[in-house]
Amino acid sequence: MTKLHTADFDYELPPQLIAQHPSERRDGSRLLIYQRATGAIRHGRFNDLMEELCENDLLVVNDSRVIPARLRGLRPVTGGAVEILLLEEIQKNEWWTLLRPSKRLPPGAFVDLCWLDGGRAGIRAEVLEKTEAGECRLRFHHPENLLTLLGELGEVPLPPYIKRPVGPTSLEDVERYQTVYAQLAGSVAAPTAGLHFTSEHLETFQTRGIQVAPVTLHVGPGTFAPVKSATLEEHPMHEERYFLPNETFAALQKCRSNGGRVVAVGTTSLRVLESAAEIGLEQAAGRWLRTRLFVYPPRQFQIVEALLTNFHLPQSTLLMLVSAFFNPGKVDGREKCLATYQEAVRENYRFFSYGDAMFIS
Repeated sequence: MTKLHTADFDYELPPQLIAQHPSERRDGSRLLIYQRATGAIRHGRFNDLMEELCENDLLVVNDSRVIPARLRGLRPVTGGAVEILLLEEIQKNEWWTLLRPSKRLPPGAFVDLCWLDGGRAGIRAEVLEKTEAGECRLRFHHPENLLTLLGELGEVPLPPYIKRPVGPTSLEDVERYQTVYAQLAGSVAAPTAGLHFTSEHLETFQTRGIQVAPVTLHVGPGTFAPVKSATLEEHPMHEERYFLPNETFAALQKCRSNGGRVVAVGTTSLRVLESAAEIGLEQAAGRWLRTRLFVYPPRQFQIVEALLTNFHLPQSTLLMLVSAFFNPGKVDGREKCLATYQEAVRENYRFFSYGDAMFIS
């Protein structure tokens, strides 16, 4: 088998094509439509997706809600600034986090959290443990649950390629870096393929006999982590929590029996479905599980038959996943994917989280 290298998934992207703000309307983005059977490419608007879907198709969406996970604080004695990124709640007021600067905060150190206006909030964080991977377990000393206070303490942790001044999150980002169907809080990054949908879309799907079913995958900062290994096989994939509801399992069975397609909305929904398939959908349904599934060519897919996704960073695990989906079971999905990306660059599509979308069928 041909060994794929990380450098094989590079492409040139003019900086001006990195979307810094969402489109004026949620559904105002462009849509590149790629048909795998013929290799045909069509350019349209996001609302054209309606014409690509059929009765009995099932859209599987990730209903994870982005939390204001970036907190700022001060060292009690020195007043040194500290940045905290919440990763995963362990129990009430105890979290796995990333700290900056981490080296100056050993176990036993304290940080005083600040409100968004910079004043001390009266909440002290204690460093309990640090892992070799650089994660820190913190306990927040406060009678109330930290989750209920994040709106006053935290900032939305936008991706590093979206440039914003330090300070409270803008109303635009609070609203638009969140899907309209977000439910379960826990992500530090949005499942961005779903950002294009409006409530009106969901109503239209229902009237046309197109089903929508949720899964949950809490997106961690690893989604932005670069692949540092030379070859894909050596990359240690980040771990994320996911949940396949029993109702969605039933919807998948119904879709199959009715001859519909399973359409994953985003790479996170795809990873849930394909991770669950590896242990059996029935065994996975109704349980919180963890996945380190790394999808790259020549991966075969057991569940997902069409994919809605945004355009992803060069050399990223998300681009590798999409490359595999371009031609399942074959390594040349990479070439087909990168050729399509080159077309998108020529056509001045907007890239990354706030950018345009692609539908692969």
